[in-house]
Amino acid sequence: MPVHIINRLRELRAEHAMTQETLAEDVGVSRQTIIAIEKGQYTPSLLLAMKIASRFRKRVEDIFALK
Repeated sequence: MPVHIINRLRELRAEHAMTQETLAEDVGVSRQTIIAIEKGQYTPSLLLAMKIASRFRKRVEDIFALK
């Protein structure tokens, strides 16, 4: 059975009234990368996942989970 990573990125951005562009700039990636992560088309590296979690002051596992 293939492993898929789900995330709460879109939900967290909405809670913080944050655009994809702003998040991308904050964590050092392109807006397209954020779009791909939100759609489940791209799995972020551990470093990127940690940067995203830090930006929202959450644990990585609070944002990303195995499905």
